Amino acid sequence: MKQLLSGNEACAIGAIRAGVRFFAGYPITPSTEIAEYLARELPRVGGTFIQMEDEIGSICCMNGATAAGVKAMTATSGPGFSLMQEGIGYSIMAELPCIIVNVMRGGPATGTPTRTSQADVMQARYGTHGDHPIVALCPWSVRECFDLTVAAVNISERLRIPVIVLMDEIVGHMREVVELPTEVEIWRPAQPKPAPEDYYHYDDRNNYDAAIASFGEGYRVHLTGLTHRKDGFPTDDPEIIKWNLDRLRNKIEQNRSWLWDIYYEDIGSETVIVCYGSAARAGMEAKRQFELKTGQRVGIVRLRMVWPFPNERLIALLRSARRVIVPEMNQGQLYREIERTVSLHVPVVSVQRYDGEMLTPEEIISHL
Repeated sequence: MKQLLSGNEACAIGAIRAGVRFFAGYPITPSTEIAEYLARELPRVGGTFIQMEDEIGSICCMNGATAAGVKAMTATSGPGFSLMQEGIGYSIMAELPCIIVNVMRGGPATGTPTRTSQADVMQARYGTHGDHPIVALCPWSVRECFDLTVAAVNISERLRIPVIVLMDEIVGHMREVVELPTEVEIWRPAQPKPAPEDYYHYDDRNNYDAAIASFGEGYRVHLTGLTHRKDGFPTDDPEIIKWNLDRLRNKIEQNRSWLWDIYYEDIGSETVIVCYGSAARAGMEAKRQFELKTGQRVGIVRLRMVWPFPNERLIALLRSARRVIVPEMNQGQLYREIERTVSLHVPVVSVQRYDGEMLTPEEIISHL
């Protein structure tokens, strides 16, 4: 059935279809519609919605639900995302799968609550402290808000990590007619749980792709934000600290091949636009208008997943280009990552807009 939905609504529907049954959050523009939808719909499918006192409480509450084996999610925007960073770090260290949706607005501080931006790309990657991996997905349409939220839930459960859905205000508030699937593919672990006496929550066999025990199932589970042994208890043994951090990194390093999610077309053109989120909509339209006017092909690479950064894949895709254009609604956050990755092979041009307005195709065309 076709529906007229916003990106925020499609994100909330995707979460429910993927099995999310717990939401804790604090309303903040421009993400509030996600909480509003789930407040109404989660109880109808047996789920729980809690409006917390703030974003710190929200992510801690979500971590507790996740530890009990419930698929859980929160949604916020710039200042709330900042407040959640310590809780995100705890999710990473304790290996709690959960979804954090950040519908980006401009900053710093409370910034521009009702205007669009892509200002949290680096906060998503480096906001919390310590060496850690992260996964962040960037939809560009209402349908992708649904699809990538489902993907986020599956990745989170499979790798036992928090996953960030990094939308911007344009994507969250735009409305499109979409037809959403009633059934979605849900990842399920293949390995059965061992007997309780043989179970270690952080055993290398349980790093990913494994059935993990939750509180209340009869297994010994010890969760902490401290570096820990395989039984979960804290340690300051250097060898085990290194094992602990390697374990977190390997969740991503050993799964990059299926994690990277890139759309591209007309690779081999002299000029290639590399973009994500709503800036990709302007990039695609700039490509179309420029080709109609000049007859020259323009390549486009759209990053549906910005973290982990697809450096090896980008080098391969852009090796034959003569120039790369990176349009963003910030002061060049991902541009620097792309330049660092491919500038040995090809010059990179940044097209920036950070005044709360959406990038236009004309602004990109002027650099083609």
